[in-house]
Amino acid sequence: RHRSVSRGLGDVYKRQSLDSGVEDYIIKPFRSKELLSRINKILKRNKDNELISVDNVTIDTEAGRVFVNGEEITLTSLEYRILLLLFQNLNRIVTREILIDRIWDISGKFVEDNTLTVYIKRIREKLGNDNIIKTIKGIGYRVDKWNMVK
Repeated sequence: RHRSVSRGLGDVYKRQSLDSGVEDYIIKPFRSKELLSRINKILKRNKDNELISVDNVTIDTEAGRVFVNGEEITLTSLEYRILLLLFQNLNRIVTREILIDRIWDISGKFVEDNTLTVYIKRIREKLGNDNIIKTIKGIGYRVDKWNMVK
């Protein structure tokens, strides 16, 4: 998410900035208390953001629960951690190496490359949707953002 501080370049620039994804906009000169209030509002909003939704799948990050079409599904802890890492990196490729390092390196055990493929297959089956987790051949996986619930 982007924030913007400007010297009053006009309504067109402000509108374009907001339309392109800027979360808030403040024009110079501004009062320090107003800036702090805006920053605190954004921080609170981001802290309260517990749900990540893509298509028909929602992860409640606070409760550690996953829902498909509003119905809770059961994932193993490894499946959940893989899915959460992908959802936390929407629209970005998460390489196989990063997934293996972040998920399995905790235990210090060696993991074969095929193990990750098997886990991704199981997650796709449980989600009932092969299109949410996209395979980027030879690199890793990506989940594309369609919407986020705030």
